[in-house]
Amino acid sequence: MTWQEALKEYRLYLKIERGIALNTQKAYESDLDRYVYFQETVNDHKGPQGVLLEDISAFLRFLVDDCLLGERSLARNISAIRSLHQFLMSDALMEHDPSELLEMPRFGRKLPVVLSIPELEQLFSSIEANTPLGIRNRAMLEVLYSSGLRVTELVSLELSRVFPEEGFLQILGKGNKERLVPIGQPALEALMHYLREVRIDQKPQHGHEDIVFLNRRGRGLTRVMVFTIIKNLAKEAGLKKNISPHTFRHSFATHLIEGGADLRAVQDMLGHESITTTEIYLHMDREYLREIHAEFHPRK
Repeated sequence: MTWQEALKEYRLYLKIERGIALNTQKAYESDLDRYVYFQETVNDHKGPQGVLLEDISAFLRFLVDDCLLGERSLARNISAIRSLHQFLMSDALMEHDPSELLEMPRFGRKLPVVLSIPELEQLFSSIEANTPLGIRNRAMLEVLYSSGLRVTELVSLELSRVFPEEGFLQILGKGNKERLVPIGQPALEALMHYLREVRIDQKPQHGHEDIVFLNRRGRGLTRVMVFTIIKNLAKEAGLKKNISPHTFRHSFATHLIEGGADLRAVQDMLGHESITTTEIYLHMDREYLREIHAEFHPRK
């Protein structure tokens, strides 16, 4: 069974058997369209049969880290996913229900995945340097890591908000709050190379004229597309860690803290409202020190 076949049956079920409100039905369908697109493009599941609990968990982490969904919206997505898989299971359209043990995740308690400097270099050096897509992808990853952007901020970055002479990006962040973020020299060089060699020759579609990173059709990239690009690049580079666009933001903050950066400055660059959100990187720094001690101390 394909996803489209499954969704068609599920829509009939919602309309005829459940009789739920039209607005709720539309919200469920919108949430599931994004869920299906993620499973197809990121996890390579062409139908619901192969989906596992960890695939659903990866999607939920994407919603929290990269789509910035709040708790209520996340709960609705979980409800929609459970409802879909329970329906498919009850109608014998699936052999198992991967959402059976699904609970509201508590992502804040787990230390995020961080790439080491050698891992970052390994990833960057594996990207094709002479193709338009390679040039674009290198620029995207350099900017993510150099400035600690959320993926939403990356895909909505506008040409008019790039200030190469000053070495800053003007970012429209969470809650439409603006902040200025420095961009390092390697990232700035990669970005300007993309703008001068690739972006300048692209014909943007209407409404996308000011967007920095475009796909082949001249439209801005989606968050899921960036997620997929990064997953594929990590696989090609031979990295074993399960990374996402947010991994570069975590790495940016962790490496700054490890280097002795002031916590308030890191908070400003990340656009965190509360300093307590930024303090997780202090814990990560301590964890790193423990790992070094355990590995190299003679009386370990």
